[in-house]
Amino acid sequence: MEIWEQVYNPLGNIWLSAFVASLPILLFFASLVLFKLKGWVAAALTVGLSCIIAIAMYGMPIQSVLSSFVYGFITGMWPIAWIILAAIFLYKLSVKSGYFETLKHSVMSITPDHRIQVILIAFCFGAFLEGAIGFGGPVAITAALLMGLGLRPLYAAGLCMIANTAPVAFGAVGIPIIAMGKAVGVDPVHISAMVAHMLPPITIFVPFFIVYLMDGFKGVKETYPAILVASLTFAITQFVTASYVGPELPDITSAVVSLVCTTAFLKIWKPKNIFRVEGSEPYVENEQMSAKLVIKAWLPFVFLILTVVLWTMPFFKALFAKGGALSFTTFQFTVPFINEINQVAPIIKEGQNAALSGVFSVPLILTAGTAILAAAFLTVAAYKLKTSMIKEAATETIKEMSIPILTIGLVVAYAYVAKNSAQAATMGLALSNTGQAFAFFSPVIGWLGVFLTGSDTSSNLLFGPLQQVTAQQLGVQDYVFLAANTVGGVVGKMISPQSIAIACAAVGLVGQESSLFRFTLKYSIFFIIIAGIISWSIVHIVPSLIPLF
Repeated sequence: MEIWEQVYNPLGNIWLSAFVASLPILLFFASLVLFKLKGWVAAALTVGLSCIIAIAMYGMPIQSVLSSFVYGFITGMWPIAWIILAAIFLYKLSVKSGYFETLKHSVMSITPDHRIQVILIAFCFGAFLEGAIGFGGPVAITAALLMGLGLRPLYAAGLCMIANTAPVAFGAVGIPIIAMGKAVGVDPVHISAMVAHMLPPITIFVPFFIVYLMDGFKGVKETYPAILVASLTFAITQFVTASYVGPELPDITSAVVSLVCTTAFLKIWKPKNIFRVEGSEPYVENEQMSAKLVIKAWLPFVFLILTVVLWTMPFFKALFAKGGALSFTTFQFTVPFINEINQVAPIIKEGQNAALSGVFSVPLILTAGTAILAAAFLTVAAYKLKTSMIKEAATETIKEMSIPILTIGLVVAYAYVAKNSAQAATMGLALSNTGQAFAFFSPVIGWLGVFLTGSDTSSNLLFGPLQQVTAQQLGVQDYVFLAANTVGGVVGKMISPQSIAIACAAVGLVGQESSLFRFTLKYSIFFIIIAGIISWSIVHIVPSLIPLF
């Protein structure tokens, strides 16, 4: 078996190599921003150019390039597309049942103000979903809910993408930090605590920024008491949990505390002016709904919480572990030619296992998408929905999601080609050569990683070793730059092509990905500059903020 070793500087000049490696990204930007192409077309052009560069510049064997494409594409199908299909199906069942109207009015009974509704649903409830399932599901569900409450599709999707910024670091029960900690041999609790010291300014700022985008400074002035309660309770709980408990629960605890505190506060405080987005139906106070009816309307999402919590319980996971009673529901197969690729230092430590794995695992039950589907089945039973209604919801979901799923598959395929061919590593290594300024660029690498891969976990696994090596060279605690990579990834999520495809699918904007990308791009750049300043300031101005272990 012939082994191909990754080459990180194929042109002999790291900046020139990085420029060529970045051409697929530039093409993607141009395709969406300048030429306004559909998302799947932009993704196809991007992955095509990346394959050409992998073969022509990096000398990657053609069979390994094709295998990387296939591995990435099927990863886009499972588990990512599976989660989105299940989430949209659950939402459609709620709509078809007629109870979604009651759910809308129950939210309005808390506040009819669209500005605060967005905070409650996109920021608080979205953070809970991010902490539980991740992988784009939160954006799909919250964007659909906001659209149902009267927000325009593009508006709903864009605001949810920005709101999803705060919880991404601890998404999917802390997997981004836990996976990176294991990969580089650093205690995840140390990385989690460092993230907790970096993230609060962004976490507190996001809700105010969302309201500003909706209604300017006037909106912030009119709603700041409620927004302050939401942001501070979220940030404080996130800080305490991440610092003293670990990375698994900060999203879930902060979301619950923020949602409860803000809802309670709105019982004693109301904005003087009720803001409704232009074109939405005017607010009419409805008769008091019974608690039983409201609970029934929220059942799909109550079931979602219950199934997701069950799926994360150790005893349930043990059923699917090797030797467990349900281990047969997980099967694996090998994608050839990937394990013939070797990574080298500084992307991995000297002496570590360098070969990439081509083993693809398919857990049929123990995956978030199946947990959401279980919630859908419980909804069908609780609402006693007719077969025709279920079939209609399923048909609409598949029809509306076919193009987005293709887009997601192509985007993730590009991520794997870029990672396996070393294009992504080349760009990261170039930024690591910035010396003392690296404290600013460390989050930028994480931002780039999430743009490339669509996942903070993937970005951390891709660039974690590089961040660690650079920290050691500069005499900085390694968990500082590991945390910075995570924080950078947080603000990169809003321009991730994968997330954009999911958000557009959720609100029926398939083919208009370029509009959403243009909406979020400028804000993502703004946030990554802020993240870079925070990281640089902690390293060079206030190192006392670095926790010592």
